Amino acid sequence: MWPDLQTSPTKTLSFPTTYSIAMLSAVMEDYIKAIYAIENDTGERVGTSELAEYLGVTSPTVSSMLKKLQEQGLVDREEYRGVTLTDEGEIVALEILRHHRLLESFLTEQLDYDWADVHEEADRLEHHVSEELTERIAEVLDNPGVDPHGDPIPDADLKLPEAEATDRLSNATEGDLVVVRRIRHQGDEELRYLSAAGIEPSVEIEVIEIAPFGLVTVRTPDGEQSLPKEIARLIETAPVTEAEA
Repeated sequence: MWPDLQTSPTKTLSFPTTYSIAMLSAVMEDYIKAIYAIENDTGERVGTSELAEYLGVTSPTVSSMLKKLQEQGLVDREEYRGVTLTDEGEIVALEILRHHRLLESFLTEQLDYDWADVHEEADRLEHHVSEELTERIAEVLDNPGVDPHGDPIPDADLKLPEAEATDRLSNATEGDLVVVRRIRHQGDEELRYLSAAGIEPSVEIEVIEIAPFGLVTVRTPDGEQSLPKEIARLIETAPVTEAEA
């Protein structure tokens, strides 16, 4: 399992003068987004095999694509140490994420998609929306700070909103009363599993039992649910505040 990402100092980024995601293929964008997701989850450089597993492709395929991204100045790659996004690569990643997460929000709020079903649809659309359409969507939605999964949405300047302190449900103790703030995406099956269990952002849950083998049992508004530790780790929570209680 990947370790929790520790909060790091805010990184100041400046727009490259020669880059736009319009210059990249959809596959390149998917790689950049995947590197960003893994790197932000682990706080470490991303290995070839790790990226291959995440994307469901072979290691040689990953190596070939990383070479292309390195040639375009989007990743820094070192043998045996993996890759990290350059400043240009991180800007591209944030722009892709802005498109993706606004699309997820639009599909949920305006077209009545279920929050657990929007990821794949947004994946297909994110490569084809213009900046004008993206900004109109943001305006219609009143510039939301998070998407339906609780993921932060970069603003028009590609700055992320200030993050609330959270912890993984897998780190909870028995008796904790928490509210779900974010569900980190690992796959649509996991999202649908949690949706069926009544666990989604803004839902309050009580931790009933932590089994020695890692099963986490919680009480939700829909009843008790037992979650494997690898699923509980995807759920970011915060203590219930007086206003929410």
